[in-house]
Amino acid sequence: MKLRDYQQQARESIHAEWDKGIRRTLLVLPTGCGKTIVFSKVIEDRVVLGERVLVLAHRGELLDQASDKLEKSTGLKTAREKADQTSVGSWFRVVVGSVQTLMRDKRLRQFAADHFDTIIIDEAHHCISDGYQRVLQYFEGANVLGVTATPDRGDMRNLGSYFESLAFEYSLPKAIKSGYLSPIKAMTIPLQINLSAVGQQAGDFKASELGTALDPYLDSIAAEMWKVAKDRKIVVFLPLVKTSQKFTSILNAIGFKAAEVNGDSQDRSQILADFDSDKYNVLCNSMLLTEGWDCPSVDCVVVLRPTKVRSLYSQMVGRGTRLFPGKTELLLLDFLWHTDKHELCHPAHLIAENEEVAQAMTKQIEEAGIPLDLEDVEKQAAEDVVAQREEALAKMLNEMKRRKAKLVDPLQFEMSIQAEDLASYVPAFGWEMGPPSDKQIQTLEKLGILPDQVDNAGKATKLLERLDKRREEGLTTPKQIRFLEGRGFEHVGTWQFETAKKMIDRVAANGWKVPDGIDPKEYHGE
Repeated sequence: MKLRDYQQQARESIHAEWDKGIRRTLLVLPTGCGKTIVFSKVIEDRVVLGERVLVLAHRGELLDQASDKLEKSTGLKTAREKADQTSVGSWFRVVVGSVQTLMRDKRLRQFAADHFDTIIIDEAHHCISDGYQRVLQYFEGANVLGVTATPDRGDMRNLGSYFESLAFEYSLPKAIKSGYLSPIKAMTIPLQINLSAVGQQAGDFKASELGTALDPYLDSIAAEMWKVAKDRKIVVFLPLVKTSQKFTSILNAIGFKAAEVNGDSQDRSQILADFDSDKYNVLCNSMLLTEGWDCPSVDCVVVLRPTKVRSLYSQMVGRGTRLFPGKTELLLLDFLWHTDKHELCHPAHLIAENEEVAQAMTKQIEEAGIPLDLEDVEKQAAEDVVAQREEALAKMLNEMKRRKAKLVDPLQFEMSIQAEDLASYVPAFGWEMGPPSDKQIQTLEKLGILPDQVDNAGKATKLLERLDKRREEGLTTPKQIRFLEGRGFEHVGTWQFETAKKMIDRVAANGWKVPDGIDPKEYHGE
């Protein structure tokens, strides 16, 4: 099968990393962009070289999917390492293995440490766990490819503790622009849902407390869904099985054809097949379908499991981003989640380059009251943020200009009062070398000195001492120096305070011009 351009580029980039001696590398592709196809082709390349390959995953569905796609795209068959299935004695060059099985010491030691030349980790954000690390350390001489959907910064930090490089990354906006994924429209349902009492665990909201917090809102959420999405094919993600089951009953009571699946569902395969064939139009689950399940006809995703983890949010939304005949976009429903201090993921976080743009996008979507195309919103928000930054910068520069116009540069002050000791000052002690204190900066500015150029506490102390002394001796202030030297007078710092005051009064009385008959360059304050 012919790969898309970015898939071929990813394939080549992975081999290039290994050829450079970088053994552990990452591939990042959004859900629906064919990561299994890419690593299947990489496996084919390695088998041609005579290598043995292990595909590691933590769920049976992922192993089945990898095995199926590998055979369809390359013709390669696989052996299994899962529960009572073993690859020992098999002549197949590719093994798909469950990490829960292979992490057992007895199972691992059936293989020589150099048995596998290459290891592929599907959903690589899980690979930092002890089970994965036990397997990876045992086969530590192998090349490793980790494959994951768009991770957030926390995921990348964690993955960076094991992987040595990022071989290739393809972004969600690029995939949508190129027509490989469905456009996304986001809509905020005007329903306030209070999460302020929900605690945190392992960097995210506690699922048990989320269920309790959501419970009072389930009827209202169902009613809002009926208004905007009753004709759509919907997947709903919820925090708990019992919440998922309760919500399914509520949806059915108001007219939806809803079903629920969980890890203990005996008829899970049948329910998924029935949903696929449109017997149901809503499928509720408690985080079961975030990985290893595809239904391209889904055109609405409702995330009722708020999260701070972008990779988890991306996986949930990814269940609806695949293309399907007649599907024009994915509708992503968001809510007015109220939290005291937790920053949670919104639709904007799927494509925004930074938090500032994400916040501007979220505000636009919340205020619109209708579905908005994420890319259009991102473009407008990015332009607004740039305009706001430019406006803030211009305001800051004007403020600095206005402020500087009222203040004397320290060097001008030193030259004006002919203070060589200040001009040549170099800090000698530790405390002198530190930055000026906030109090020193505020006092210098209050007395008319521009503090921006005073870069150490010692210099600030010397300047403040000199200003005190000059006040006691009745000499000119920095503000008088700035005013008069700005009109051409020289060395005003050597004048008396009263002399400078009289000249300023004469200039003011003359319409803020130097009086006739006075040459500022020749005037010495007599």
